[in-house]
Amino acid sequence: MSAHRPSSDVSGVREALAVLGVAADVDAPKLKAAFREAVKAARPDQAGGDAERFRRVIAAYRLIQAHQPGRAALAPPRIRPAPAPVLALSPMQALAGGKVEVRLGARTVRVTTPKGLRTGDHLRLRQGAADGADLYLAVLIRPEDGLSAMGDDLFMSWPVERRLMADGGRVEIETHMGTRSAWITADMAAPVRVRLKGLGLPARGSRAAGHLFVTLTPSSDTPSAAEDLLVRFTRVWTQDRLAA
Repeated sequence: MSAHRPSSDVSGVREALAVLGVAADVDAPKLKAAFREAVKAARPDQAGGDAERFRRVIAAYRLIQAHQPGRAALAPPRIRPAPAPVLALSPMQALAGGKVEVRLGARTVRVTTPKGLRTGDHLRLRQGAADGADLYLAVLIRPEDGLSAMGDDLFMSWPVERRLMADGGRVEIETHMGTRSAWITADMAAPVRVRLKGLGLPARGSRAAGHLFVTLTPSSDTPSAAEDLLVRFTRVWTQDRLAA
């Protein structure tokens, strides 16, 4: 007399896959999601559920788990690409462009850089790799001599007499483009920063020219009592003349 297979049994992996409605190459997260959906629909205490189907779903899930090949364990390790060599520039080099030396392993290469490179740009070095392929250098603009770059803009600090910071007036600022003037009002809240339009990194491609932002810092020079009195007298005399 032959043995009778219970209807809740699953004969093989193919049948188990059909029970859960998944493909043979299903990954673990998708298999788990399919099992949860199938077992929820088959629960005997739910409308439309069935005890035999409930047991078949559980048996199918266990059978697939037992026969899943260990592809993840045998997969070759992921090899991360080597980071791009860095082309470090000063803000002045980014402004003017020119010749820059770059260290590439044991080699030192002289690179011609255009004006207006930004941090995050990549400069193509034709046949610069050891195998003769093109090499892309990652641009990084480092602060130097009190000047720094962020995006399209440049940043610097400039000392201003405390009296001028308190009273307001015209400030003369020495920039990479020569002397520029800016006006400040009396007793501005710190930090006092002025914007000099168009004095940032030059336009390049779709990038517009940036601006130069100057943070004004109080100078340590303290005027003498006579100088302070003269300034106060001049201010009052000027105001009286304007009112006349």
